[in-house]
Amino acid sequence: MTARLTRLLGTELPIIQGPFGGGLSSVALAAAVSGAGGLGSFGAHHLDPDAITALVAELKAALPGNRPFNVNLWVPHPQESTLRPTPADFERLGPLYDRLGVPAPTSYTPPPTFDDQMNALLAAHPPVISLVMGTPSAAVVAEARRRGIVMIGTATTVDEAVAVEAAGLDAVVASGSDAGGHRGAFLRPVAESLVGTFSLVPQVVDAVDIPVIAAGGIADHRGVTAALALGAEGVQIGTGFLATTQSGASPVHKAALTSPDARITVLTRLFSGRHARAIINPLIRELTAEEANVPEYPVQNALMQPLRRAAAARDDPRYVNLWAGQAAPLSRPVTAQEYLATLATNDGNRFEST
Repeated sequence: MTARLTRLLGTELPIIQGPFGGGLSSVALAAAVSGAGGLGSFGAHHLDPDAITALVAELKAALPGNRPFNVNLWVPHPQESTLRPTPADFERLGPLYDRLGVPAPTSYTPPPTFDDQMNALLAAHPPVISLVMGTPSAAVVAEARRRGIVMIGTATTVDEAVAVEAAGLDAVVASGSDAGGHRGAFLRPVAESLVGTFSLVPQVVDAVDIPVIAAGGIADHRGVTAALALGAEGVQIGTGFLATTQSGASPVHKAALTSPDARITVLTRLFSGRHARAIINPLIRELTAEEANVPEYPVQNALMQPLRRAAAARDDPRYVNLWAGQAAPLSRPVTAQEYLATLATNDGNRFEST
């Protein structure tokens, strides 16, 4: 049942390490997962084209023998590139800048464009490209196919999965509302796209013919078994790999993932301007009343970045984005290789691609 996906990806196991943006991914983590038979991933949505070119070269060097790996980008929402902060946006965060002793930003630089990022990524020729927040143009899909690059889309609803297949992508991640980090809804608002993983997966399996990869709320062998039983051909796991020793998460973030605090997570726009699932901390509680007023991504993301970096540098969990899925308490502070082994085996029973 998993053979179609493992053949497509060139992996031994139907297990994908979720891609993390904003510095949470690492070459060491992706290389460890791919080297152990899964598909390692790197979130590159925050990188400029030159950095993407260098990243792919580094991943290839870290994985001799043509081991596959995945690089992830975000498809921009309409009008995103035209957004700019207002004076009120800067003023709203003034007290936090003062509290952390961080110089308040006085200007705003838009992030790299998706087209430039994608052109650099296609030219760098990674084995797999995955996307969230939308579907790429027909020209991008055609170029990826010409180069032999596998493309994976992400869906939070059945309609989005159908759109991913219609766009010509090779597989779809069915990302349930249990998942940590940013929600990838793109056809309807996030509030109308919150379907739990184990409700979403069988519906997507029935709706599309391409391989379905379950994501969200899966953190151990039991979750993998359940996802495959519902018809998924593989799983994508983020939070569990974020807690491993090779991830780029800060020590305070990793500690939070394996603490009792991880039992309660919420969707919040406060850190980036887009809804993302995180462990509740003092900043979320303090600014909850401002949730509806913060600017959209990427403006809020840029304004919050100095605060997040300062807090992380001080090992202060009160002001950082502690992304986590609802199965975070099942995470363990082990190596990625050790964690992958626990996902693939249980009392000696190993998943085989047959």
